[in-house]
Amino acid sequence: MSPLDFAVIAAYVTGCTALGAWLGSRSQGLRGYFLGESNIPTWAVMISIVATETSIVTYLSVPGLAYSEDFRFLQLAFGFLLGRVVVAAVLLPAYFRGEVLTAYQLLQDRFGGPTRTTASLLFLVARSLGDGLRLFLASTVLQNLTQWRPETAIIAVAAITIVYTFLGGMKAVIWTDVIQFGVYILGASVALAILAHKIPGGWGELVHQASAAGKFRLLDFSIDLSQPYTFWAGLIGGMVLNTATHGADQLMVQRYLSARSQRQAAIALVSSGFVILVQFAFFLFIGASLWVFYREFPPTADVGGNVRSADQVFSYFIVHYLPRGVLGLVIAAIFSAAMGTLAGSLNSSASTIVNDLYRPLTGRKDEQHLVRVSRAMTVVWGVILAAVAFGARLLKESVVENALKIAGLVSGILLGLFLLGILTRRVGQAAAMAGVLAGAAAVLYAWAGTELAFPWFALVGSSTVFAVGLAVQQGLGARDQGPGGRDDEPSASKRTAAGPPTP
Repeated sequence: MSPLDFAVIAAYVTGCTALGAWLGSRSQGLRGYFLGESNIPTWAVMISIVATETSIVTYLSVPGLAYSEDFRFLQLAFGFLLGRVVVAAVLLPAYFRGEVLTAYQLLQDRFGGPTRTTASLLFLVARSLGDGLRLFLASTVLQNLTQWRPETAIIAVAAITIVYTFLGGMKAVIWTDVIQFGVYILGASVALAILAHKIPGGWGELVHQASAAGKFRLLDFSIDLSQPYTFWAGLIGGMVLNTATHGADQLMVQRYLSARSQRQAAIALVSSGFVILVQFAFFLFIGASLWVFYREFPPTADVGGNVRSADQVFSYFIVHYLPRGVLGLVIAAIFSAAMGTLAGSLNSSASTIVNDLYRPLTGRKDEQHLVRVSRAMTVVWGVILAAVAFGARLLKESVVENALKIAGLVSGILLGLFLLGILTRRVGQAAAMAGVLAGAAAVLYAWAGTELAFPWFALVGSSTVFAVGLAVQQGLGARDQGPGGRDDEPSASKRTAAGPPTP
C-alpha cells in the first residue's frame, strides 16, 4: 500500500477510537454503558442492526458464493425478513416490559436462575465461535496487505476493536456502526465501479456474461433438505433461524433495548430486513461480476476451484487491482464491516457476563464497580475471539456457511426456551431444562449424523425444546409455580408495567 492508503486507514481507525473515548465520557452507569440510556434514534438502531448483521462475512464471503455458484443464497433473506416480523410481534413486547438489561433476565423471571445461566452460557459459546470466524476472515485481508504472520494480523484487528468498545460502550458501538455502514457501502460501490470499468464492454458485457452463465439464478423450488439454498430452506428455515438470531440473541436484543420505545425498535428491526435483502443482492452481484472479471483477467494466485478459496476472490481483487487512495478506502471499509460486528459482540458478551453471571453470583450492586468489571470483560472476550480466530485457520469450508451453522445450532435452542417462557404458563424450570438437553441432542445429531442443511438447524432445535418441554411438564403433572418453585412471583407472561423485573 502507498502512504496515502495507510493515511486513510489510520484516519479511520483513529476516528473510531476518538469517537469511542468521547462517547464513553458521556455514558453513566450500566444502562449508559450497555444500552446508551435507551435514547438512540430509530434510524441509527436500524443501521446498527444492519451493520452488525453484515460483518466481514457478508463483505468477503457472500461474493464468493455468487462467484462459485449463483444468487440462490438470497432466498435466505426472504425468510430473514419474515423472521423479523415474528420477533417484532412476539418477543419485543416481553423485552420492553420493565427494566431489562439483557434478554436472559426474562428467563430467570419466568423459570429461575439455572435457566438464565444456561441460556447465557449458550449465547457466549455461539458468539465466541461465530465472531472468532469473522475476526479470522478480517485478519486475512490485513495479512495479504502487510505479509504479517496470521497471528499478528488477528491480534491487530482485535486490539483496534477492543479499544473503542472498551472506551465507549454501546453508544460507541452504535454510532460507529452508522459510520461503518456508510464507509463499507461506499467502499464496495467504488470497487464494483472500478471492476466494471476494467471489463471490456463495461456493464453491458458484465451483465450479459453473468446472465448467460446462470449467475443470476435465484429461485430453487426443489424439496431437498440437504441443500441449504432452496426456496423452502430460505423461507421456512431462514425465518426460524432469523427469529432465533434476532429474537433470542443478546447481540441484537441489546440494540432494540437502546431504542426509545418498543414501537421504534420494531420499526428499526423490520425495516432492517429490507435493507439486508438489498445488501445481500448487492454483494452477490459483486461476486458474479468478479466471475466475469477473472475470465478476462485470470488471477496469478489460486482464488478459484473450491468453495473455501472463493472467500478470497474479492479481497484478491481489492489488493491487486485498486488504485492508490481507493485501496485505503476499501480496506477501511472491510475493517468497518469487521469491527462493527466484533464491537457489538464484545459489548453484548460483556453485558451477559456481568448481568447474567457475575451479578447473580456475587450480589454486587455498585454500578461503578460493575462498569469496571464490564470493561475488563470486554478485553477478556476480545482475547477469546482472537484465540478462536487462530483455530479458524484449519477450516476448509466457506466462512459464511460455518458462521450460519453455528448460529443455527445454538440460537434455535435459545428460541425454544423463550417461546416456552412467553407462550406457555404451565412449563416450569425442570421441564424447560429437559427441553434444552433434548434440543442440544437433536441439533448435534442433525449436524453430525444427517445431511440436513444448516438453515433447518434452528427449526430442529427450537421445535424440540418447545415440544419436549411441554411433554415433560405434562408428565410431571404440576402447574408452574414460578422461579425456583416459588408461587409468589409472577411469570413474564403475567408481568405488567406496575411490577417490572429488577435489573
